[in-house]
Amino acid sequence: MYYQYDSSSRLCNSPQKKGIISPMTWQNHSILMEFAFMAYPSCPELRILSFLGISLVYALIITGNVLIVLTIQSEACLHTPMYYFLGSLSGVEIFYTAVVVPHMLVNILKTEKTISFGSCATQMVFFIGLGSADCFLLAAMAYDRYVAIFQPLQYPLSMTLTLCVRLVVASVVIGFLLSVQLVAFIFSLPFCRARGIEHFFCDAPPVMQLVCANSHSHEHSVLVAATLAVAVPFFFIVTSYGFIVSAVLRIHSAAGRSRAFSTCSSHLTVVLLQYGCCAFMYLRPNSSYSPKKDQLLSLVYTLGTPLLNPLIYTLRNNEVKGALGRVLTRNHLSKNS
Repeated sequence: MYYQYDSSSRLCNSPQKKGIISPMTWQNHSILMEFAFMAYPSCPELRILSFLGISLVYALIITGNVLIVLTIQSEACLHTPMYYFLGSLSGVEIFYTAVVVPHMLVNILKTEKTISFGSCATQMVFFIGLGSADCFLLAAMAYDRYVAIFQPLQYPLSMTLTLCVRLVVASVVIGFLLSVQLVAFIFSLPFCRARGIEHFFCDAPPVMQLVCANSHSHEHSVLVAATLAVAVPFFFIVTSYGFIVSAVLRIHSAAGRSRAFSTCSSHLTVVLLQYGCCAFMYLRPNSSYSPKKDQLLSLVYTLGTPLLNPLIYTLRNNEVKGALGRVLTRNHLSKNS
């Protein structure tokens, strides 16, 4: 829970309707703020089970994504643009989960599940920034598949290492630019609802529920930022796959069409998982906010998607499976020797 005190030391969390506090009144307040997370279980048995379950999933996420990064780095046959993007995606997933999951594990064990105003803003910047970078990276991967299938002869000249690095850096930079602007806007608004955040960590929709102001104009601003981070890269992905499908359908042999589609199937599966969660969470009006549903969904895109990504790319890609097997075999032999 957080508290607001005005200059006369009166508690300012008395019942207020949204829009009552004017910006001038808000600026005259001397504010002490601390948020509390309200979604964690209070039952000791559930807390222990939650801690063990999330710890196990987090360990699998880190292990799977680190193995993919190390495998792509160590295997020369995987030094291609497609696997460079895959390694970058796994690297982003490692940091993405590290922003919130360790903090969730600490909060499960703590009695007071609080976070300061500044720490909440910082967590949100990195969480949304890395999540947005994920979306733009998936768009870059779709463009890579488009060039590989639609313009195969020009692919080695078009998709150079320099271009790949620039696309990855641009994905991260754009993601954080959007995130910083969105979070700065949200935390410049007046917070006047004296209750905790109905969530496991600081994310835009639950924090926006604490805003005491005219919600419609602020909803539109958040929706614009979410559209840029989610809908724009998704548009590029859909456009790329439109060209890919048209190119694949012109392939005469069934084996050639199957091989072309197989190179895209893993990416498409990840896109559907990522964008399905993001669209439901961010591309909707604030009036449809449901704390319980959003809490469950947050576990899917915070734990489920980063866990499934390495599994999807490993199980559905023979080159990655073979390279991963060689890396594990070499490590095993080196330990025995």
